[in-house]
Amino acid sequence: MLFESRRIGFLITLIALLSVVTSALRADLVWDAQSGWRVEGGVLSEFITTPEGQNAKAIMDAARRAQDAGREGSALSGYKKVVKKYPGSIFAPEALYLSAGIYEQRRQFTKAHRNLQTIVAKHPAYERFNDVLSSQYRIAEKLSNGVRPRYWGVIPGFRQREKGIGIFEIVVFNAPYSDFAPISLMNAAAGYTRANDRDSAIDALDRMINNYPDSFLTPDAYLKLAGAQASITQGPAYDQASTQLALTYFQDYLILYPGEADAAVASDGFADARTMLAESKMTMGDFYYFKRSNFKAAKVFYNEAITIDPESPTAERARKHLIRIESIESGEGGESVGRAGPRSKRFWIF
Repeated sequence: MLFESRRIGFLITLIALLSVVTSALRADLVWDAQSGWRVEGGVLSEFITTPEGQNAKAIMDAARRAQDAGREGSALSGYKKVVKKYPGSIFAPEALYLSAGIYEQRRQFTKAHRNLQTIVAKHPAYERFNDVLSSQYRIAEKLSNGVRPRYWGVIPGFRQREKGIGIFEIVVFNAPYSDFAPISLMNAAAGYTRANDRDSAIDALDRMINNYPDSFLTPDAYLKLAGAQASITQGPAYDQASTQLALTYFQDYLILYPGEADAAVASDGFADARTMLAESKMTMGDFYYFKRSNFKAAKVFYNEAITIDPESPTAERARKHLIRIESIESGEGGESVGRAGPRSKRFWIF
């Protein structure tokens, strides 16, 4: 116990120390149209006073003034030079972010996203990290909605909806606990659905409800996931695993979100899924009843149909068949169903 207490105390002290060191190192870049860039706070602010820092500042000043004047080519050239010559400086992530903004305006979405992702990978402590995520989300939204990129910022290219979906997934990976993660997953699911990739859409929605149960988007994810599962089944004669899942998700929605505006939609979906499942049991029961004269198996499926949807027309049909089977088995019916009795054995001579 004493060892554990010391261990916990050491970890707390280490975390506190790292927090102090991080805040001491942190410095903020501030742009002033008259004096150019300046660094405020943090140990890293001393970099700007060195000859190397002065050179980097001069390039950044010229690039930002070129950007403000609308000379985007000159601005991009300056920002690229800063990133290449001073990749570890405080100016590098700012140059990447500002150039990404220019690329986005010119619809050079791939280059814009590449620069933003470089910030995430190499400069995770960048003070405008949320703005980076916001820019990535915005680019993903434009691409998935069919906005055409432009080659060299001039020539319209082909739509890249799939790339937009991929960037949504990257945003989730970059910041799984941010506000951008759940909405990115929902947009990715919508993109997969639009691309007829139902399995990927279901996977995205499943991750949404499991990883973000408290999000305001989760009720909608439940409803969409239930609908996606319900759409898989082709009819009562086919496998009903997806129908069973749809039934579960519709039921979960009604239990968890009874006051939602779409509760009626969920209720209708639940009823349809239950009808489909009951009809499937009825189909199996009819097979054993009419095609195999296997009354024992038929009764099992008819009873299951009644249990699943007791007030439905399907359940009423199942009850009538059960009555007929009881009559046949008791010898009171005097009727044959399908083939009367079991199939007689046949001997073949080859």
